[in-house]
Amino acid sequence: MIRMLIIALTLGLFACAASGGDCRNPTTQRDMNMCASQEYEAADQRLNQAYRQTMATLDDTSRERLRNAQRAWIGFRDRQCNAETAQNRGGSMFPMLYSGCMTRLTNARTRELQSFRR
Repeated sequence: MIRMLIIALTLGLFACAASGGDCRNPTTQRDMNMCASQEYEAADQRLNQAYRQTMATLDDTSRERLRNAQRAWIGFRDRQCNAETAQNRGGSMFPMLYSGCMTRLTNARTRELQSFRR
């Protein structure tokens, strides 16, 4: 199901770019969904960067522990967002709400990973 959502959001991003969607002032639900997806993609990139940087500072044992924790966290994030948005599944706002949840939790995890290095 996650793969189908990612494919749909990716296709939607191309449609948004083609239609000239403006994320500074989205006016349609479709544009809001696309913009929320773009925001999540940016958050995911920042998370991946923070993860790589943090892993580079750790010894082998700590890297293994963080890798296991990160895998568990990804499962938690996905399940949490599925639970938070369950009542909206199938609705036009679902992609925006799901992406918003994913962005919020991903940003929080990025801050946690960055704090490991301090």
